[in-house]
Amino acid sequence: MAADPRRLLIEDSPLPAGLDDRLREQFAFLVEIDRLKTVLRQSPLAAADRRENDAEHSWHLAMMVVLLAEYSDQPIDIGHTVQLVLVHDLVEIYAGDTPLYDDAAGLDQREREEFAADALFALLPADQERRLRALWDEFEERRSAEARFAKAMDRLQPLLLNWMAQGGTWKTPGVTTEDVRARKAVIGDASAPLWEAAQRLIDEGAAQGWSTGGAPAR
Repeated sequence: MAADPRRLLIEDSPLPAGLDDRLREQFAFLVEIDRLKTVLRQSPLAAADRRENDAEHSWHLAMMVVLLAEYSDQPIDIGHTVQLVLVHDLVEIYAGDTPLYDDAAGLDQREREEFAADALFALLPADQERRLRALWDEFEERRSAEARFAKAMDRLQPLLLNWMAQGGTWKTPGVTTEDVRARKAVIGDASAPLWEAAQRLIDEGAAQGWSTGGAPAR
């Protein structure tokens, strides 16, 4: 369930008087984003019988950037790309997670997330508010090589988890192999070799009966 931005966690244990105002705002933001650990995603974990949360997802993406950057079709700044993946899902604290294969939930996703971004990043000092909001916008708009690679990681990571779960969310009623392929195609916008690998996983998953319908990708 999405949190209410009108009630901040820091209000449960207010910071002591006398703290520097800038540090007070930064502490309040850091406490508030602890909520990310409670936002459940649809993807199953490979290491435990439960769903992952958004904080775990963001950490996993950061590690993927560090390890897989060599496969980017264009040179990327790894540090900047890591910042993009760490920031991209923070808005789900207030907007909630929108499952990839839920078209109905996706209808107002942009509106919910814009509202959440306005509320969450406003907790920060003005310069950092602008910085984190710019990172979030860059990721959403995929307007840089770093953002396109970050988005590719965001699509590839759940694919790996679904592979380990022998289908996972691919088994959502109504989801076909073609749906999976279409929604993962942005991987190819950033990395030809990773998209080739992703299609192999999708094809083999279909051959194993983990998703249904549609022709093989290759």
